[in-house]
Amino acid sequence: MGHPFGMKIPEIILVETVHQPGSLARVLQVIADAGLAIEGLSALRRQQGRTLWEITLEMDEEADRSLYERIGQLPTARFVGKSDRVFNRHRGGKIRTVATLPINTREVLRDVYTPGVARVCLAIEKDPQAAYEYTALGNTVAVVTDGTAVLGLGNIGALAGLPVMEGKAALFADLVGINGVPILLNETLPARVVDIVSGIATSFGAIQLEDFAAPGCFEIEEQLRARLQKPVLHDDQHGTAVVTLAALLNATQRSGVDLCASVIGQIGLGAAGSGIVRLLQAYGVRHVLGTDRTGVKGLIRPEWVRKGQVILALSNPDPEIEPLVARAQGAAFAADGKGINNVLAFPGLFKGALEARATHFTDAMLMAAAHAIAELTRGDELVPDGLDRELHAKVTAAVRAAAETPISTAG
Repeated sequence: MGHPFGMKIPEIILVETVHQPGSLARVLQVIADAGLAIEGLSALRRQQGRTLWEITLEMDEEADRSLYERIGQLPTARFVGKSDRVFNRHRGGKIRTVATLPINTREVLRDVYTPGVARVCLAIEKDPQAAYEYTALGNTVAVVTDGTAVLGLGNIGALAGLPVMEGKAALFADLVGINGVPILLNETLPARVVDIVSGIATSFGAIQLEDFAAPGCFEIEEQLRARLQKPVLHDDQHGTAVVTLAALLNATQRSGVDLCASVIGQIGLGAAGSGIVRLLQAYGVRHVLGTDRTGVKGLIRPEWVRKGQVILALSNPDPEIEPLVARAQGAAFAADGKGINNVLAFPGLFKGALEARATHFTDAMLMAAAHAIAELTRGDELVPDGLDRELHAKVTAAVRAAAETPISTAG
């Protein structure tokens, strides 16, 4: 299955304007007339009275590309072409393996490799727990996919999903100092996936399942949790659920509404939708109504919005309704998947689980993460900035504490 028709993806164009009042404004008006929103605008260089602009747009397959020609027809502007910014940032990959100490003398070489390393090998043979102290095992996560549900692109295969897995690994490294290792599986049969992941699990302190399609993802996670004595988490289910719970905690508190007594409507019961419903019910929400639908874009019509509702339109890359439209129709709070994103949760979830040497994730750990996220939200936002290092440290600490509490509820 290919990606859904009409899906929006970033398109980055280069436009040169004459350095005089109104020249850029005319370019932006052409873009506005085409019904497109500008996601980013930056000046790359200015020389000889001309400025080169990089403009990031969100365009789907149906968008009218003739706007490039219309920009070029402006007397003070020239359409230069498309930018390679995104591809340049991916060139050569986004992650690498590095040594943790300089190997610059024969003594160091002999200690970290042969013959010195043999002593450490024998110590781990005698006491397997020593691996957590003398190897990177306790700080390394497998980021596993079969490529059956990559982003909003669908079943594009494991290799095409590698940039996403590298992105996850890069976020692990940058935000919480974890080693994330992409694992691509050319196998989609749940029983085979479970066998393969179980067979390589000794290399990792935890397993993150990513972009596995429903319903197979449920069976895969359940069986891996049963077979492995280490944390396993399908991020599309539980990471999304944690951030959704955090957003709802803030929205209901600010609205003076009791979350557990509210009626929650969940549209879509795939991996993420099912994970959200399960965690909300575990939290104590008594009334959850769910329905499964194919097709997402424009699914929630503006006239359906009721005053005071909280609407989280989380499908990526196209939300069920644009948050601005929902708020204009009377919603008390509305957000989409760009802000309510699992990057707020998964780094701290795994870091906390690894620090506690947890054997599995529990609902108590997931709820602790949600509360930590909610408590660090500032201003009018429903969730904090995903690049806030303090956030990830707090989530890590909360998850570790919950994992170390004996009375945890099994998830």
